[in-house]
Amino acid sequence: MATQVPININFPEEEAKILELWNKIDAFKTSLKQSKGKPRYTFYDGPPFATGLPHYGHILAGTIKDVVTRWAHQSGFHVERRFGWDCHGLPVEYEIDKTLGIKGPDDVMKMGIEAYNAECRKIVMRYSKEWEEIVTRLGRWIDFEHDYKTMYPWFMETIWWVFKELFNKGLVYKGSKVMPFSTACSTPLSNFESGQNYKDVVDPAVIVNFPMLDKPDVALIAWTTTPWTLPSNLSLCVNPEMDYVKVQDNEHKKVYIMMEARLEALFKSPEDYTVLDRFKGKTLEGIKYKPIFPFFEHLRESRGAFRVLMDDYVTSESGTGIVHQAPYFGEDDYRVCLKYGIITKDMKIICPVDASGKFTEEVPDFKGQYVKDADKNIMKTLKQNGRLVHQSTFKHSYPFCWRSETPLIYKAVPSWFVRVEQATQKLMENNKKTYWVPEFVKEKRFANWLKEARDWAISRNRYWGTPIPIWMSEDGEEVVCVGSIQELKELSGVEVKDLHRETVDKITIPSKLGKGVLRRTTEVFDCWFESGSMPYAQSHYPFEHKKEFDDAFPADFIAEGIDQTRGWFYTLLVLSTLLFGKPPFKNLIANGIVLASDGTKMSKRLKNYPDPLLIVNKYGADALRLYLCNSPAVRAENLRFKEDGVDRVLKDVFLPWYNAYRFLMQNVERLEREEDMKFLYNEHTVQHPTNYMDRWILSFTQSLIKLYTVMPRLVKFVDQLTNWYVRMNRKRLKGENGASDCFMALETLFSVLLSMIRMMSPLIPFLTEHMFQNLRNLIDPEAVKDQDLRSVHFLMIPQPMENLIDVDIERAVARMQSVIELGRVIRDRNTLPIKYPLKEVVAINRDPVALEDIKSLVRYIKEELNVKELTVTTEKSKFGAHLVAEPDFKALGAKLKGDLKKVMAEIKTLTDSQLEDFQNKGEITVCGHTLGETDLKLRYKFDSTSDTTPNCYEAHSDKEVLVLMDVTPDQSMLDEGVAREVINRVQKLRKKAHLVPTDSITVYYEASSNLDRIVKDFDEYITTSIKQPFLPFPVPANLNVVIQEEMNIKTDSLALTIVKREGESQQSAPSSSTVLDPAPVKNGITPSSKFANVMLCGISPQECVEGCQATVLLENPVGKALPSVDVLVQQIQSVFGVRGRRVTVYTDSGLSKQLQSTAKISDLSGKTLYVAAPGRKPSCQASTVTSPVCHFANVKTVAGKGKSLDGTVLLENPRGQTLTLDEVCTQVKAVCELNGKEFVLSSSSEKKDAIISQKTKNILDLHSTTLYVHRS
Repeated sequence: MATQVPININFPEEEAKILELWNKIDAFKTSLKQSKGKPRYTFYDGPPFATGLPHYGHILAGTIKDVVTRWAHQSGFHVERRFGWDCHGLPVEYEIDKTLGIKGPDDVMKMGIEAYNAECRKIVMRYSKEWEEIVTRLGRWIDFEHDYKTMYPWFMETIWWVFKELFNKGLVYKGSKVMPFSTACSTPLSNFESGQNYKDVVDPAVIVNFPMLDKPDVALIAWTTTPWTLPSNLSLCVNPEMDYVKVQDNEHKKVYIMMEARLEALFKSPEDYTVLDRFKGKTLEGIKYKPIFPFFEHLRESRGAFRVLMDDYVTSESGTGIVHQAPYFGEDDYRVCLKYGIITKDMKIICPVDASGKFTEEVPDFKGQYVKDADKNIMKTLKQNGRLVHQSTFKHSYPFCWRSETPLIYKAVPSWFVRVEQATQKLMENNKKTYWVPEFVKEKRFANWLKEARDWAISRNRYWGTPIPIWMSEDGEEVVCVGSIQELKELSGVEVKDLHRETVDKITIPSKLGKGVLRRTTEVFDCWFESGSMPYAQSHYPFEHKKEFDDAFPADFIAEGIDQTRGWFYTLLVLSTLLFGKPPFKNLIANGIVLASDGTKMSKRLKNYPDPLLIVNKYGADALRLYLCNSPAVRAENLRFKEDGVDRVLKDVFLPWYNAYRFLMQNVERLEREEDMKFLYNEHTVQHPTNYMDRWILSFTQSLIKLYTVMPRLVKFVDQLTNWYVRMNRKRLKGENGASDCFMALETLFSVLLSMIRMMSPLIPFLTEHMFQNLRNLIDPEAVKDQDLRSVHFLMIPQPMENLIDVDIERAVARMQSVIELGRVIRDRNTLPIKYPLKEVVAINRDPVALEDIKSLVRYIKEELNVKELTVTTEKSKFGAHLVAEPDFKALGAKLKGDLKKVMAEIKTLTDSQLEDFQNKGEITVCGHTLGETDLKLRYKFDSTSDTTPNCYEAHSDKEVLVLMDVTPDQSMLDEGVAREVINRVQKLRKKAHLVPTDSITVYYEASSNLDRIVKDFDEYITTSIKQPFLPFPVPANLNVVIQEEMNIKTDSLALTIVKREGESQQSAPSSSTVLDPAPVKNGITPSSKFANVMLCGISPQECVEGCQATVLLENPVGKALPSVDVLVQQIQSVFGVRGRRVTVYTDSGLSKQLQSTAKISDLSGKTLYVAAPGRKPSCQASTVTSPVCHFANVKTVAGKGKSLDGTVLLENPRGQTLTLDEVCTQVKAVCELNGKEFVLSSSSEKKDAIISQKTKNILDLHSTTLYVHRS
């Protein structure tokens, strides 16, 4: 039995009920039980940190994962979904360091690693409960109960196994490498980590001189933005093939050597210098120079330091063309110095900076100073020693630590490496075997990263992480790599339950070479190594589940943000390739980054984005899911998050969809009640419909299922269903064509809704479940048999029914829709509402098949456009219509510059056929310039010079069809339009009285003579449309009057009274004398203009006006008072929509003191007036309010042309009926006597902060402000 559904729906509240239902039936676990034994679909979930709450980036990626895995499950696969947690690494340690005030490694050692890790363990799952609550509230089905955590011993054991496999393959080595280094976190970062957070910074920039040893009066000069690296300088580098010069500074008479192309770096003009000699850079190779500082001068003799080297990494883009090299603080520096033998891989590194970024005792002059802070002192020393040539600042993009938000430095550190460079080719091959959405991320960004892949530094000098399982002798010659807990027990005799440092650091392994005992190296794994190992570690591979893993590897699907291109996606591929020689996944979706609405990064500190839970509680999780999944972010582009975008999902998609479902249930219930028919849907026995529109919507739906592409097609479906199928078939669905046809239409609508609900359930889990819970009661039990109907998510995704797809019908309806939409545009342009019928619409198309399609649906076109005739033809010339091009002068001016006039002249000569070709192709070449659709706008023009050309048509077109409409007014058609308006007023009055279509009523009317004539001419049409008796006054006595109103239709008056028939209960009209709270008084601000408040007593507002209290302005602008009491009364009638109805205005709530026509208008200022019907004195609540009831803003004109005026505009009127910005602007024009002149409205007297509709979300926010009017 069908049950009606409520008119209104609160989506978040209904979602909460669905969560209760899922919990009651244990929906997720039940679905997994149902799919057990089906083919497996493997999904890997990248682990987030639980030290912070989920943000929109997590929600977007999580939604994509949920949609795909739900879809896989409902497509017949068994999909395990386990949540994972990243527990180790910098995010956790950094929080502890901040909390405990830890500045560096010494502080940790004083505290003890065991105590430090205990603190880390305490906070590692700080927000895990909130994560589970938020993820669940968003509708994501994932297993938290059987999660994995990277700190679980069994997970860490697999990490050891992965490392040992690489170690045994000879892919692990220890070395020193210049790496991005976080001094705040005292640890190196990988290259992909350092690339995550670049910021623009201003650094000191200095040019320093390096006097040649054999010619001290000639100095090489080098430029640097890191003065703190100068104490570690060991060489200079030039480009061998570029031109260098010996140049004299004409002012100071100093002689320098620098690159000729970079003379501008030191000299402002050629007059400032004299070139003494020119030569190639290679002539400088080997020249020795005097060191800046003496700290490492001994390396001149032992290593050949302090000489000029050559390499082509030196460019002419910045600096002096000579680069100062500190090999342990720059990658290129290291490489070049290694090539020249100034350093070796196994020598003691020259790195006088500790893990906290402070100078060590090797540089005594600056010992203990943080390197960035030391820049000033170093520059001061350079100046004192005569080595500073020039000092300035330089703004550039610089990497920051992604966790501590502090600048990184580049620093040589000893580290354990995994060899990656040798596997580049294999990585590229495996990448090609995967499928990415979008593909360009794989082919461009990721592939380019793989081409430049470098050996991966996997160790961190930290504490809370998986220890690297290498035990070494003191001299480093005996090395043992441990791959499991059991192996550690066999080697050491110690059995452990935990693998963190506080446990394993104490364990020693006896030497087999007589070297005493082996101790574990102190480093831990980078957490990226752990997350890259998660496919194996989450299953404790190979110690458990080996067969299950081998059968299901690689994964079918993974998804994360595009920022993981150099992170998780990369580490997964590297480890999988090195371990198994194949990619770790088959399919990948990379989403873009979610930004704040202004395009900046979302920041908790700046609070520049709405809390996700507030959005969910306001609009529902479905709306947020759909907004994110229909955004550019699913194409790996950035998304500016805007709350109104989520709101539009509700208004444009969910509400129309819900209303179509409600309309179905309403009419199924009516059919069963009125026709005594039982409605049960059986997809196996349903008859193939004969109705054209039924066949169309079924075909469209099945094509949609066949070509499923998530959101864009859903929006199209909702539009086609609600704005076309339901609206064009309302009469059939309501039974006006008989019960049989009604049953067929309802069956079609039910089929379409059920199919779409099932198909969209992975993306929109709550609303689809909500509708399904009602629809399932109308499904024939014989049709489903053993299927579990407790949830839509237990059903499989419907397969397309090819027999229902009819491409010819879909094409014909699409062409019909084009004609209708173009016709509506023409009506809008000419301000011709659809209720006014027109004579003719003409459809012109060169394709005879298209014309036949349009002609076959003539009934629908005539009805939708309200025209009497449809003409189809291939000849537009018969109607004198031809295309003309209107250029966009602004766009073309910037594009064409000097050729503008010539191109403009040529555009005017373009023929109709040329412009048709442009219309089809989207571009045209004019005078050698290619112009596109943004450069030219096409419109149709009629040749009015010929007597045979009709001049009654207006035109509009798309790329296929030209539509003409005869817009000439015709009296009979205008009368029909007025009759439609009468029907519209009746329907609005029924809605205002909260009547439903099944209520038995009679409508009585009284109209002025002209309108009375029209009503009588169209009496049958009106009665048929409202489906109730429509009779002239008088209203018989003793009837139950539900509502009555007087109104105007253009210049005619109309009074309507609705009564209930057969003694049915009367709907009471809303009370009109309740005193509402007035608008608040802000900072004592009052209106500039005098005002009075007004209250209706015993009568209701009319003409669709709501609210019974108002404010009227007694003067506007200031000093221009209303001319009379009669004008004041007319204003009051207008505000409440009771124009034409006689009213009496009183100055007291007892309705005893009538406002006299001789009263002085200014005496009414600040008072309340009471309005009642003549001769009636209902009880009226007195008002003591002396401020305006309605919200207001004051207006002031800014000096310019015309006199300066002050006044007031109302932001709502009556109270509670908020105006639009356009309506406020209309008031401004009248107050300021602008007479159609252009103006700008702003909140400042300086014409900035213009008030526009996009910025003004709530017009009432302007209350008590002053608006400035700038005349153009």
